[in-house]
Amino acid sequence: MTTTESVRELADLMVAMRDDVHLATDVYLPEGPGPFPVLLERTPYDKRGTNHGDFTRAAPEPRSKPEIARWFVEAGYVFVLQDCRGRFGSEGRFTKYLSEAEDGADTLAWLLGQPWCDGRIGTLGLSYGAHVQNALACLDPPGLAAMFLDSGGFSSAYHGGARQGGAFELKQLTWARKHALLSPETAANPARREALEREAIEDWIGRRWRIGYSPLSAAPEYEAYVVEQWDNDRLTDFWKQRGIYAFDSYAQYADVPAVHLSSWYDPYSQTAIDNYMSLAPIKRGPIKLVLGPWTHGQRSVTYAGDVDFGPQATLDGQFGDDYFTLRRDWFDRHMLGRQDVPEPLPAPVRIFVMGGGSGRRTASGRLDHGGAWRDEQAWPLARTRPTSLYLHGDGGLREAMPEAGIAPLSYDFDPSDPVPTIGGAIASGAPVMFAGGFDQRETEGLFGARHPGRALADRPDVLVFETAPLAHDTEVTGDVVAHLMVASSAVDTDFTIKLVDVHPANPDYPEGYALNLAHGILRARFRNAFEDPQPMEPGQVHALTIRTFPTSNLFLAGHRIRIEVSSSNFPHFDVNPNSDWRVADAPPRIARNSVFVDRDRPSHIVLPVIPDARG
Repeated sequence: MTTTESVRELADLMVAMRDDVHLATDVYLPEGPGPFPVLLERTPYDKRGTNHGDFTRAAPEPRSKPEIARWFVEAGYVFVLQDCRGRFGSEGRFTKYLSEAEDGADTLAWLLGQPWCDGRIGTLGLSYGAHVQNALACLDPPGLAAMFLDSGGFSSAYHGGARQGGAFELKQLTWARKHALLSPETAANPARREALEREAIEDWIGRRWRIGYSPLSAAPEYEAYVVEQWDNDRLTDFWKQRGIYAFDSYAQYADVPAVHLSSWYDPYSQTAIDNYMSLAPIKRGPIKLVLGPWTHGQRSVTYAGDVDFGPQATLDGQFGDDYFTLRRDWFDRHMLGRQDVPEPLPAPVRIFVMGGGSGRRTASGRLDHGGAWRDEQAWPLARTRPTSLYLHGDGGLREAMPEAGIAPLSYDFDPSDPVPTIGGAIASGAPVMFAGGFDQRETEGLFGARHPGRALADRPDVLVFETAPLAHDTEVTGDVVAHLMVASSAVDTDFTIKLVDVHPANPDYPEGYALNLAHGILRARFRNAFEDPQPMEPGQVHALTIRTFPTSNLFLAGHRIRIEVSSSNFPHFDVNPNSDWRVADAPPRIARNSVFVDRDRPSHIVLPVIPDARG
């Protein structure tokens, strides 16, 4: 990326919102009289800062936002960077997610009134920078002409991003702690900073936060929204506010060209799919979906966690030169209408199918899992063949129904000793959890593991079901759905599932490698409806349906497909105390949880198998 000095900058313009709060805005202008097309990025991460994802394979040092702005200006765009409300240079109180639609619309109205704006405005941004775009588009504001949403844009924060299956995503805690320290109020108040720094997030991640009882008590605006999200455990109108819920806004959603980009080890893969599936059939668009094998925003590396997917895994080189040129080409073609620019995303859907590698250790010390890109015409894939595999009492996962009279498989779930999170679709989890693919046999050194060195599969509270070594390559692309018949001694508890690709042993991995692919969780009181929690009847059999986040993986012949069932995944999610949520301050208790595996009460999973996989 190179830039010249032919850029004019208007710094810290204070743009008025409808409630007279002013947002700090920097404008980068090309030389010349204009007017010009405009690109807008709104961010809570400092409009003059540097984002961890703004790098390329060829230049791995992230670029600053001003440097990126100047690069787009060289291509003929005005580039506008704005601090979100209550962040860095902007006025107002920051409440995560909930003012972004109106603030975005007001910013677009202001842009349309500027002499250098030609009336065409595109939006772009990663993570929160994608959430603000989706919120804005729900208002269908004048001037919006194209969007590029990278790893974000809530279809429903309740179903993924803030909660999942009724459980609370504890990345909201680590994010809040980090950004409270970076807030303008903290910068101006040494006592507040000292109070925040005094508390270690590791000491608080396993506690239930309340107002006045959290490591954020010195930053009450951050503490307030975290506690509000955590307390609102049901799907109520709180979760249907604009900015965190698009499901009821798709009809009036802006009909503009849009890319929804995410990845298998990112918590926003499902929301990207939801947005694509809801918008593509009813909008002219075009609407595009791209799903890679990366962790959050890391589209220019070949690995996720401890697993490498091969030299073709990056976005760079597969969609033009890199991430920056892909976005420029998208706006050139679909906002400016430049037919001389090749279509950067010719197919409606482009996915990376993981798997197919050697299974050996790479020179960098990671598992060579491999994979390849593929174009598709829709999601879900039309040729998907739902395939049921039944859970058997001997730990088998087979197409045959189980026999009658088999006893259920039971375990004690102790909330004080939860199953540790080892990778997965996580963002903003540091320093207590990390995203990506890891060997699920390992626990040593991972936060939350009470028994370092003990493999997950060896824990008494993890049930493992796996196929025999596969005779043929088998591709699974989509959401895995578990239909479990369960019972518990408690009136409420959680059940979790995890899809794992079990590599056979080789000289580099003498015990094989158990690679996590996708996870799911359900708080049992929400088994019938997220709006209406119902207690379990202790000892009675209940039917649960648990859906994993999406994935795409080629299980090679000789590998095994594994499903792990348990009742916790900590600190990815808060731990269910197994107590009666209707009773104030009910103490935690150990729950005796059972999964039924007999013919009369068969538990099974449904795999989205894609026929004609390689081999």
